[in-house]
Amino acid sequence: MYAIVEIAGQQFKVAKDQKVFVHRLATEEGKKVDFDKILLIGDGDKVTVGAPAIDGALVGAKVLRHLKGDKVIVFKKKRRKGYQVKNGHRQSLSEIVIESIAASGAKKKSADAKAKDDKKPAEAKPKAAAKTETKAAAPKAKAEAKKPAAKKTETKAKASKADDLKKIEGVGPKAMEALVNAGIDTFAKVAKTKSEKLSEVLTEASSRLAHLVTDTWPEQAKLAADGKWDELQALQDKLDGGIKK
Repeated sequence: MYAIVEIAGQQFKVAKDQKVFVHRLATEEGKKVDFDKILLIGDGDKVTVGAPAIDGALVGAKVLRHLKGDKVIVFKKKRRKGYQVKNGHRQSLSEIVIESIAASGAKKKSADAKAKDDKKPAEAKPKAAAKTETKAAAPKAKAEAKKPAAKKTETKAKASKADDLKKIEGVGPKAMEALVNAGIDTFAKVAKTKSEKLSEVLTEASSRLAHLVTDTWPEQAKLAADGKWDELQALQDKLDGGIKK
């Protein structure tokens, strides 16, 4: 006796004790699995053809192992387009052994399947509840999305209270923002901070600020804090980008 059965979207001609490689099944290794989509059964001279499947026919099998098939190379190329792609693929397979072929026996399975289908509406309710929870969580997500804007407002507020550190030669808008965020927001604080620490703050804020030389910043800040603007101007005339010429 033999049968033509559809398994995982493929049709196979099978007989009892025959081993077959099929697309990966969800069944665990060592477990039994039944297939009820039997298209044809041949028993000697008697051949039964389904329309499309034979009602009540059943093929029983056992999953031996899960494996991957041989690698297949997929190469695509378009002429005169400079386009070519090469990919490898290994199909996930399951090896099964056919244990039985019966012309009847699938009716009970069909009844079980109907019972499961009857339960589906009840199972759909939690999904509706999940959608409600998602809608309820939407305002919270919007509120959290607004938090970065609040941080920007705080940064602007700090910058408005801070001294204009850009009067120190070598300090630009981004450098000033980095210093203010680090709490070094006045000329007096810059004057008390070592140049190595200032460089460290700038580097942590952005790699684009790491090149700035801060050797003269404390000295310039000290003059600014003391209100000695003429002396500061005289010092800056000797500087080039905050660096002594």
